[in-house]
Amino acid sequence: MSGKDQDHPDNNKQKETSVSESKSESKSESESESEPREKERPLQVLLIDDEDRFRTSLAKRLTLRGYDIDHVGDPEEAIRRVRQRRPDVVLLDRQMPKMTGEEVLKSLKRIAPEIQVIMLTGHASLDSAATTGRLEAFAYLEKPCEIEELTCNIEAAGREKGYAMARMEIPRVTSRSILGWLWGAQNFRPGIMLLGALMFTSIVLMPTSDRLTSLLSTPKTGKKGDPVAGYAGYLNMKPGETIAGQYSRKSKRGVKSKGPDGSQVVKPLSAEKTAQAAMVMIGILLVAALFWATGAMPIGITALLVGLLMYLFQVFPPNLVAKAYAKDAVIFIMGILALAVGIAKTGLDRRIGMILLRSSKSLTRYLFIFLPLLAVTASFLSEHALIAFLVPILMMVYMATAKIAGHTRNRQLAVLMLLSVCFAANMGGPGSPAAGGRNAVMIGILSDYGIAPSFGQWVMYGLPFVPVMALVVAAYFYLRFRKTIRATDLNISDIVQNEARKLGKMTRSEYLAAGILVLVIGLWITMSGTLGMGGPVLLGIVAMAAVKIVTWRDINKISWDVVALYASACALGVGLSYTGASLWIASGFVDSLPGFLRSGEGLCVATSLFTGVLTNIMSDGATVSAVGPITVPMASVSGTHPWMVGLATAFASSFANALIIGTPNNAIAYSLAKDSETGEQLITMGDFLKHGVVVTLLAFVVLWGWVIFGYWQWIGF
Repeated sequence: MSGKDQDHPDNNKQKETSVSESKSESKSESESESEPREKERPLQVLLIDDEDRFRTSLAKRLTLRGYDIDHVGDPEEAIRRVRQRRPDVVLLDRQMPKMTGEEVLKSLKRIAPEIQVIMLTGHASLDSAATTGRLEAFAYLEKPCEIEELTCNIEAAGREKGYAMARMEIPRVTSRSILGWLWGAQNFRPGIMLLGALMFTSIVLMPTSDRLTSLLSTPKTGKKGDPVAGYAGYLNMKPGETIAGQYSRKSKRGVKSKGPDGSQVVKPLSAEKTAQAAMVMIGILLVAALFWATGAMPIGITALLVGLLMYLFQVFPPNLVAKAYAKDAVIFIMGILALAVGIAKTGLDRRIGMILLRSSKSLTRYLFIFLPLLAVTASFLSEHALIAFLVPILMMVYMATAKIAGHTRNRQLAVLMLLSVCFAANMGGPGSPAAGGRNAVMIGILSDYGIAPSFGQWVMYGLPFVPVMALVVAAYFYLRFRKTIRATDLNISDIVQNEARKLGKMTRSEYLAAGILVLVIGLWITMSGTLGMGGPVLLGIVAMAAVKIVTWRDINKISWDVVALYASACALGVGLSYTGASLWIASGFVDSLPGFLRSGEGLCVATSLFTGVLTNIMSDGATVSAVGPITVPMASVSGTHPWMVGLATAFASSFANALIIGTPNNAIAYSLAKDSETGEQLITMGDFLKHGVVVTLLAFVVLWGWVIFGYWQWIGF
């Protein structure tokens, strides 16, 4: 389709119909996803005007139209009322004694920047309009104005306040009942906070399990089948040392006492003391998962809560808690978000999008052609980098679609595009050993038994899963959204190409950004073993700053709360691993299996199920490290080929779809999925949970039916 055809009014009208939701379906969808609450309270409006007759008359007229009106003639009293009551909208006279309207506006914005102020004046001028515009007044109206015009502006200002609160992450509780207050709003749910505190206290005070203390006091033998072989610090343990002893050395929490000669002796913590630390970490894990899933607190604050509890309960000394937050994966996420800012600033993202999304002539082709190609690509290249480049492009498509539809927002379209691309990239994990560190961990475990598969053998057993699962992801999103999004003829390719054409020829900045991007990708491929994933992106950021593509102000705009979130997830993994909590959970699961699930395909099914659940709350590498050393030896003992169990475990570690902390892909997609105009978070934690759980269940079905009981039976081991 040519650009000329695309701009035709009839085509625009058709596209507006195709990309917007029908009214009844939109209402149904929004009601199904809304929070349980009573009818919203009326807008609270504060009228500030020194003319008594005008003020009282206007207040009565607005009250009759359903607004909660408070009015005052003294500007200083008005400022005090704003401090105490925080109205939604302020109607502010420009000419008053004591203070001018501009002075009052400046004071109000310092107190509550989310409040929307409509300036009213009988003495309009261009200079005063420019001044109030700089001070972020919502509107500037002349007195007297038509009541319909004023109410339209009040309604629009009320909506804008909601957007402003979303941008500033200010909770907006509208219900006046006790239950409504307990449920609260996104980022402020008092009832969930109280539940989390009660849950954490119960777990910490719970008597420690005999089985846990027994595991923590089991010495290292160094032989195959060692019960503590799955412990994170196993390689650093001395022969005969226990997990409690290794944790004591790691955390520097030994018990000090005096020896026979009077010298100070540091003894390892007892298994009981170590078990208490393990229970603290389990409690932190459950509380953090609860808060992240429900939005009880801002995700960055919950991330800090994880570290706070680790400090307070002395899981590690302060420097090790801080070190647990500073993993290479955290540097990678921070860096990739900053690189994405630089690439978007030059416009290079639009040109990349034109190449990657060339085949997406419709939403159907996007789902059923582009997603499988992306998933296969993610089997060999960094899926995190692919997501970081693609999400900004899809956000551009979303915003362009809103303009075509007359600026009508359709959040469900954003959910479909962004979650589908995120989940498809996640499903590329089983395709090859190059798809992630989790696969390298499993190869290392199998190498300990002298039976690790080659690169080609892994691809033979894993790659057939990838396109099939990507098609399943595409089918799920197509069926799930076909009634709420009439966008089957949405031409993503044309939108991206039109945006790219507006840029003209490539600029010097784009060439430089492209060269830096190629350099970073090349270093990921060739030197990730030496530089990790974080080193190349830091180089890319510094290089972009050196050639004046980005500034520190640009970098500071990234979603630092998401960086903190993933850092806390890394800290959780470290704490769970080194206290022995993750090994206890994994071994307990295996021991609870019935006999028919302890060998053959049954063991593969059970192992993959446990791994797929655990990887949503721990990093994939930590999950494989905890589960693999337990299940691979079980395979050998039961006569099952270790590849079957090892590959099933590694494959399922890619199923981290339900929580943001499960994988950098989710964190990157969440952080970039914000409406640039309204500040609305287009993908919520609830969206990840709702759709991610279903996609994960489908992934299990495909893994078991198509892989374990399917082509693996034909290929053999």
